[in-house]
Amino acid sequence: MYKRILVPLDGSPAAEAVFPHIQPLAQAFDIEVILLQVIVEPAEAFSVPSSPFSPPKLIRKLQTKIKAYLKRACANLEKDGTRASYLIRAGGVPETILEVAQIMQADMIAMSTHGHSPTHLFLLGSVTYQVVRHSPLPMLVIRTDTVDG
Repeated sequence: MYKRILVPLDGSPAAEAVFPHIQPLAQAFDIEVILLQVIVEPAEAFSVPSSPFSPPKLIRKLQTKIKAYLKRACANLEKDGTRASYLIRAGGVPETILEVAQIMQADMIAMSTHGHSPTHLFLLGSVTYQVVRHSPLPMLVIRTDTVDG
């Protein structure tokens, strides 16, 4: 049976739409829910050289904001009887999700999809699509009502 479910989040209510679907399972079988938010690192070719005025300070501020968000999300899950923890990682989003799933020995990845149009998927891809395509783990994918044209 499942022991750990990895739930990637991006800070949006749409990403949290997966919670009502995993909580009954997590509560019934005492499954740990691991929340993950990935900070996107720019490709080296596009990164700005370090200066005393920018990136490290901005990154720390962003990490503080994300940490507060994830702590609130964990607290809300725990209030309802779900064991939860969180991680913040940096890197490419799909790759980092899959890497963390392996490192944390997750048994399932649960995430929502934002209902992007086929054109958007063709041009930009989708994090959910990439994770589903490359994950060796079972996936729970919840489609939100947000559809773009």
